[in-house]
Amino acid sequence: MSMAGCTPRVPSAGDDDEALSAALASASAGGASHADARIMATRQGAMVLRDARLESSQDRQVRGIGVRVIVDGCWGFASSDRVTADEARAVASRAVAMARISRPLTTRRVELAPEPVHVGSWESGFQIDPFDLPESERCELLAERSAVLLADPRVRHVDTRMIAVRESVQYADTAGSRTSQVRRRIEAEWSATAIDERTGSFESMSTTAPPVARGWEYLLGQGPSIGGARPWDWDAELAALPELLDEKLHAPGVEPGRYTLVLDPTNLWLTIHESVGHATELDRALGYEANYAGTSFATPDLLGTLRYGSPLMHVTGDRVAPHGLSTVAWDDEGVSAQVWDLVRDGVLVGYQLDRAMAAELGLGRSNGCAYADAAEHVPIQRMPNVSLQPDVNGGTTQDLIAGVEHGLYIVGDRSWSIDMQRYNFQFTGQRFHLIRHGRLAGQVKDVAYQSRTPDFWGSLIALGGPDTYLLGGALNCGKGQPGQVAAVSHGCPSAVFEQINVLNSAQEAG
Repeated sequence: MSMAGCTPRVPSAGDDDEALSAALASASAGGASHADARIMATRQGAMVLRDARLESSQDRQVRGIGVRVIVDGCWGFASSDRVTADEARAVASRAVAMARISRPLTTRRVELAPEPVHVGSWESGFQIDPFDLPESERCELLAERSAVLLADPRVRHVDTRMIAVRESVQYADTAGSRTSQVRRRIEAEWSATAIDERTGSFESMSTTAPPVARGWEYLLGQGPSIGGARPWDWDAELAALPELLDEKLHAPGVEPGRYTLVLDPTNLWLTIHESVGHATELDRALGYEANYAGTSFATPDLLGTLRYGSPLMHVTGDRVAPHGLSTVAWDDEGVSAQVWDLVRDGVLVGYQLDRAMAAELGLGRSNGCAYADAAEHVPIQRMPNVSLQPDVNGGTTQDLIAGVEHGLYIVGDRSWSIDMQRYNFQFTGQRFHLIRHGRLAGQVKDVAYQSRTPDFWGSLIALGGPDTYLLGGALNCGKGQPGQVAAVSHGCPSAVFEQINVLNSAQEAG
C-alpha cells in the first residue's frame, strides 16, 4: 500500500500519559512493589567539515519507553521503541517476568531511599533551538569560521565539527511522581593544522570553547553570563589561533622535571572529571562498576577521613548549575536536583548516589544521580556536575602566574591516561607556556604532567577567584555495560599546583 501523501501521526501528551499509566498499572497488577516508566525522545544533529567543505551531516531521532520494576526485592527492566498503551502494558509485563527470573540469582534485596512525590515540568535555558534552523544556515556559520582560519597562510587544514542534542523525558512512578523535562546541549570545535615545510613536522590546535546546555545562540557568542557559564568570544579565539599554532609548531620540546603548574580551567576540568568525578561515583567505590574503566581508591571506609587534597580543595556535586550539561530538575528515578559536597577542606565527605545505593549505605536520601541515555537502557548512577569551587578572594589568572618563579601555564585539553582505581594519572594539553619570574616566556611542546590523585590535589597551593571560574565538560562520558554515554559539566577556576612531575611526551614515545 502506498504511503505517498500521508503524514505520520505525532503522539500527543495525552497518548504518552496513557502509556505511562498503562505501564504502571500493569506492573502493579503483576506484583511489583515499585515501578517507574520513562518515555524518552532524543534528537541529535551533527556536522563535520573539512577545509570549509561539508563532509557529513546527520539528523537522528530515537524514541521509546522503558519500564523498571521491583518484584520481591529484585530489579526487572524492559523497553520498546513503540510507545502505545498496549505496548506499555506488554513492556511492564516483561519487566516483571525478568525480575522473577532474576530473583534466584540475587543475594541482596533492593531497597530504595525515600523521595517525596514530585509533579511538574522543566526545560533547560536556551534562546535558539538549532533544529529550528535550516541545515544550510548551520553549515554556513561553520564554513565561514573555517574560512577565516584557512585565510591565514600559517594554517594548512581546518577540521570542524558540531553536535546539537535535544532530549525529552517523561517520567512516572507508582509513588505518584509525574514529571516532564527537556534538555538541550551543543558543542562546536574548529581544529587548525600547521605544517613546517622544511622539516615536514606538523602541529594542530583547537578552539577551547566547552560544550554547554544552551541553544544555537552559543555559537553566535550570545546568551547570558551566569556563574561559570558564559558566552564565548569565538571571533577573538579564532583570530588568535594561527599565531599560537605557529609558535607551537616551532617551539622547543619541554625539559623534563618538576614544575609549578598554573592550569587553566580549559585544562583542569578534565583532570577533575577523571580523578575526582569518576572516583566519587559510589558504584565504583563499592566495586559494582569494575568492567568499564575500573573502580575507585576512595572507598566508603575512608569517608570523612581520606585526605583527598589540600585544605583549599572544595569540590561539589550538583544538578542545578545554570547551563550545566548534567543539570536537570529531576533525575531518572524521580529525585529532585540538589547540591552537595564531595570534598570539603580537602577531605572526602560525599559520593554520587542513586536511590538503591543511598539506602544500602543508610544515607537517607539519594542526591539524584540516576540517568539512562535512552529508553532501551536502565538508569544507572551517572555523574552530576562536579566542580572545584574558586577562592572568593582569589585573583586573576595573571595574578596566579605572577606568583610563579619557574613553571608552566597549560591551556586546553587533549589526551589523558588514568589507572583503574583513579589513582595514577597522566594528562597533556593544547598549549604550554613557560613561566619565568612571574611572566610568560614562550611556548614549549610535548608536555605531559603526571601524578597520583592525592599527591596532585595535595599540591594545590592557590586558586583563582570567581572571575576565572569556567564551566567546562564533555558530551561523551562513557560508563556501564552495555555502555551508556552522558553529558557532564565541571566548573573550576584557574589553579596552581607545585612540584608536579612533567615529562617530554615525544621523548617518552621515542
